[in-house]
Amino acid sequence: MSGARRNRSPNADLVEAAEGQLHNILMFYKLFEDKRPVMLFDLQSRQIFAYPYEEYKATLTERSQAMLTTQYDEAVVKNKVVVFVRDDETRRLTSMSFDYD
Repeated sequence: MSGARRNRSPNADLVEAAEGQLHNILMFYKLFEDKRPVMLFDLQSRQIFAYPYEEYKATLTERSQAMLTTQYDEAVVKNKVVVFVRDDETRRLTSMSFDYD
């Protein structure tokens, strides 16, 4: 990704990666749907993980925990799935919510 594009939207490539794997992410989510997990897509390994909310939240900084709580609560109400994308090469982690129907 070009530097100019990254400056405009620093995590756009991570969002695109999640969108590209959305079918697989939602298929995996469905296996644990009753537990309402937080999903993680690891960019380097191309693996998808489902974590219990509290367990995943405990791995985050205090600030990120507060942001996740807000995002997760809203996702539950709106029937959405919280998805994190981790890029270890660039040391970035971002989250987003997708519709789950």
